[in-house]
Amino acid sequence: QKPTNMERYCDLVMNHTAAERCTFVRNTPDCDMGDGFINYLDVAFCLLPPYLTPLTITLCIIWLLFLFVILGLTASKFFCPNLSAISCSLHLTHNVAGVTFLALGNGAPDIFSAMAAFSHPHTAGMAVGALFGAGIFVTTVVAGNVALFKPFDVASRPFLRDVIFYMVAVYWTFIMLYRGTTTLGETLGYLGLYVLYVVTVIVSAYIYNRQKHSLNTSIQNNTHVPESEYTPLLTSSESTVQILLRSLNPVDSRQWRRKPWNWKVFKVLKIPVEVLLLLCIPVVDPDKEDRNWRRPLNCIQLITAPLVCVLAFQSGQYGKHMIQGEFPLWLLVLLLGFFFSAIVFFTTTNDCPPKYHPFFALVGFVVSAVLISAAASEVVSLLHMLGVVLSLSNTVLGLTLLAWGNSIGDCFSDITLARQGYPRMAIAACFGGIIFNMLFGVGLGCLVQMMKTKVDVQFESEGVLTWILAGSLGLSLVVSFITVPLCRFRLGRPYGIFLLVFYVAFLVVALLAEFNNVLVF
Repeated sequence: QKPTNMERYCDLVMNHTAAERCTFVRNTPDCDMGDGFINYLDVAFCLLPPYLTPLTITLCIIWLLFLFVILGLTASKFFCPNLSAISCSLHLTHNVAGVTFLALGNGAPDIFSAMAAFSHPHTAGMAVGALFGAGIFVTTVVAGNVALFKPFDVASRPFLRDVIFYMVAVYWTFIMLYRGTTTLGETLGYLGLYVLYVVTVIVSAYIYNRQKHSLNTSIQNNTHVPESEYTPLLTSSESTVQILLRSLNPVDSRQWRRKPWNWKVFKVLKIPVEVLLLLCIPVVDPDKEDRNWRRPLNCIQLITAPLVCVLAFQSGQYGKHMIQGEFPLWLLVLLLGFFFSAIVFFTTTNDCPPKYHPFFALVGFVVSAVLISAAASEVVSLLHMLGVVLSLSNTVLGLTLLAWGNSIGDCFSDITLARQGYPRMAIAACFGGIIFNMLFGVGLGCLVQMMKTKVDVQFESEGVLTWILAGSLGLSLVVSFITVPLCRFRLGRPYGIFLLVFYVAFLVVALLAEFNNVLVF
């Protein structure tokens, strides 16, 4: 028997009375998302009485902000540095590392959020909304602020190259949304477009360097500007306990003194999360003299890192796994962690990293990727619940909350780069990063879903809102592609103001379309 609408669509829960909603959620298969540690729909409609629903929403929004903090910290403090260390160990050039490993590091929250959203047809619209929404936000708000704070002449060929590739990616995504499906061949071609982009960047840089014959590149590549908060170098006079305590301190006293009060308040709120992450994720820094070798902490991480992976991977499914029905998998991993930790502790010293220390970068990369994926799954599940309760489409949630949350770090970092006198680097990051996020976010999300289901991925369109989103992003790129060359590649304050006005207009139109659909419904 074919299921009815009531059986298929969890969004209809708000059509029921408050007393019936808990039963509806628990008896409707569509309300069981299957991903995430917490069933947020059950929390919203069953945990607390209906009259406390506003309190439930408030607590969920606070938890959402906390998840964004986890995503940002894990990506910036652990995922990116370890990817940089891996690229150094593999002796990759800065161009190759920048468009591969470092692009993955910077876009990790977007990528994993998109992959989590593509795991369910109903939330695929959230992934598209987030990627398109982040694209509009970065290319208008972030780029506009860069132009406002530091008017400059953009590098013509890289700018045109990035805009062209991004327009092709947006058009390809639009075609998939219009057809409502994508095949394996199309998905592989979608990922192949990014490979072509990487090759183009490498070839362009090679030709440019050959033409310039400048020694500045090699000098810049060897110049190091320390940016990490974890800066102290250990001395041989410190005891093992002192090394451990200092390694777990995420606050740089010199930086603390010169920072404003609001930064200090936010830092205090982040300290518990940072300490927990430091306990389970190793970080290798090839720019430091000791490569960030912290013997007692690294030994503890050999115990905690594998255990965290088992408990967090695929929302903890393997945490309950029993080997031959008798021995828990997590206990085996814990015992192996103790074994390897003891070997490392008794065969190394505090002040000299072992030859296999770069292996810790791989461990840190894997653990941070698992944690980012787990946090992203929670974000998607939580946003889906908010969409159901507030009667908002997944696309709106994607282009607002999810896009803003994943892009706010890029916003601050790019504007800071512009203020420090590097506007070209900031504008390059605006376009280069979102190309990677879209192609890999949609491409990998579709590919993983195909591998699970063995069928083509289906997209559930959100109607006119999806076309407003795609059309606005395409229009902003076309306008930039035409306007910037006409201004002789000068990005000034008028252009920055225009981009900000464009984003506000887009947001107003998108929200009006959404609320008009809700009223009609």
